[in-house]
Amino acid sequence: MENKQINALITKFDESGLSKIKISRDGFEIEMEKATGLVAAPVAVAAAPLAAPVAVAPVATEAASTAEYTGDAILSPMVGTFYASPSPDSPAFAKVGDTIKKGQVVAILEAMKIMNELEAEFDCKITEVLVKDGQAVEYDMPIYAVEKI
Repeated sequence: MENKQINALITKFDESGLSKIKISRDGFEIEMEKATGLVAAPVAVAAAPLAAPVAVAPVATEAASTAEYTGDAILSPMVGTFYASPSPDSPAFAKVGDTIKKGQVVAILEAMKIMNELEAEFDCKITEVLVKDGQAVEYDMPIYAVEKI
């Protein structure tokens, strides 16, 4: 498999909803996982180019999600890693009992080594933190249980 094909595969995997994938074909094997970062590690490279397109099959993943939450919540807008504070030595952006204003930063979500600030979309009061610091989160996963104000 050529570098161009591998890069295209990585891009398609990144855009997909999959969190882990493993492909084996004609002596070539590649495995990627999003939860711990993007990993593309060819185990053996075949010298012959592939004539047919590579079929991508999802691999079963370990569930990193929390229990289903019903009620008002601040949801993750992307797949990434949740950080409750700007640095390990800093206090959390939001704790249980805090009143949050619309536009206030409540967390940082890391995706592909880029730190993205998560801002509240409405005024609310934090009633529960549903994920742990450093935990991988999925798209639309509840991060904070809240009461709208």
